[in-house]
Amino acid sequence: MFAKILPAAVLTIVFASLSGNSLAQNASFQVVSARDGDDVTVSQGSKQFRIRLACIDAPEREQKPWGDRSANRLKQLLVPGQSVRLRVVNTDKSGRTVAEVYRGNQLVNLQMVKEGQAVVYPQHLNNCAATKNQYLQAQAAAKKQRLGFWKQAQPMMPWDFRRTQGSRG
Repeated sequence: MFAKILPAAVLTIVFASLSGNSLAQNASFQVVSARDGDDVTVSQGSKQFRIRLACIDAPEREQKPWGDRSANRLKQLLVPGQSVRLRVVNTDKSGRTVAEVYRGNQLVNLQMVKEGQAVVYPQHLNNCAATKNQYLQAQAAAKKQRLGFWKQAQPMMPWDFRRTQGSRG
């Protein structure tokens, strides 16, 4: 039992320190909305938190049709009102909490990569040391099978696309 409580307590302490809010132990959050393929809003009680999915990057909405497909898939995986758990890894320069999002035992970030709806974000992969190899293997398999984003002959990585558009990610 102690082994189950300790990780949740650590998550709560880390999340509270990153967000400036104090959260209950064994924290569970409810999905409010998925904004795009790697950004979701969750709530706990009356407080809402914007979460950037850690270690992945999804195509931008302007990267038609891939950005819309990625956003739609995340909306299917993270339905409003659904309970999720977070493994917080950081806060980004936009002030969003960066986390791995779990729906039950499913790591949603990894699922998006497996389906080719997001790519591994190598610049931030060190935040996911425990799951790094799973992300890399999932991306290699999705790429080999030409799933989702990988169906393109010459896919432009989301970070490269943002750079060409003059925006940062």
